[in-house]
Amino acid sequence: MKFFAEVGFGGDTRELARRAHVTHPLLFRYFPSKDALIERVYDEVYLGRWNPQWETLIHDASIPLRSRMVRFYTLYAQTILTYEWVRLIMFAGLKGADLNRRFFDRVTERIVAPICHEIRQHYGLPDVRKRPLTQTELELVWGVNSRIFYFGVRKYIYGMTVPENLDELIEAEVRTFFDGVRHTLQDVLEQPLKRKANANGSAKKAKQPQRTQRKPRSAGTQLPRRQERQARTT
Repeated sequence: MKFFAEVGFGGDTRELARRAHVTHPLLFRYFPSKDALIERVYDEVYLGRWNPQWETLIHDASIPLRSRMVRFYTLYAQTILTYEWVRLIMFAGLKGADLNRRFFDRVTERIVAPICHEIRQHYGLPDVRKRPLTQTELELVWGVNSRIFYFGVRKYIYGMTVPENLDELIEAEVRTFFDGVRHTLQDVLEQPLKRKANANGSAKKAKQPQRTQRKPRSAGTQLPRRQERQARTT
C-alpha cells in the first residue's frame, strides 16, 4: 500500500519486491498478476477500512440531524484524510481503474443517498418512495464529501499545509450546508410541479375556442335596426 501510494499503480513490481525484501518470482507466487496486487490494495484500504458505524449513525433518529452529520463526517474524515487513502484514490483515477467507480458507487448507495433521505424526512419534504431522489440532491451531498476530501488533497497531493483544527472546519462545513439546503431542496422539488401546472394551464388555454369578432360597420352606412330590416325586405 505504501509503495503504490508513493509511486502510483504504474510502479514496477521488481522495485516493489525489492522494497518488500522478497524475490520477484515469490511476489507473483502469492499474487498471480499486478491487477491482483491492486485488487488486494483496494480490499485493504477501501473495504477493510469501511466503518459500519457510519451507516448506523446516519440513520440514528435519536440524534438531531445536524449533530448526527457533524459526528459522521468527523469519523469519516479520520479514515479518508490519510496519506494512503488520498493518494491511492487519486492514482486509481489517473490510471483509469474501476476502483474509484466501485468505491463511489458504494458511497452513493450507503452514505450519500441515505443522507438525502434523512434530510427530506427531517424537513418534511416528499418521501423518496413518492418522489425519487434528484441528481441535484445527490450532488449537493457529494459536495460536502468533496470539500472535506479536499483537505487531504491539499496536504498529500499539493504538499500544502492544512489547518490543525479540522474537526472545527468540518463542523462549519456541515452547518453551512444545512443552513441553505432546506430552501434549495424546496425549490428543486417544486420546480417540476410548477412546470407541470404551467404546461397544463397553457394546454387548457390553447383548447378554448376563439370567439369571432364582428366586423364593425363604417359610421356612414350604419342604420337603425328597424330601417335596416325594412331595407332588406324591400
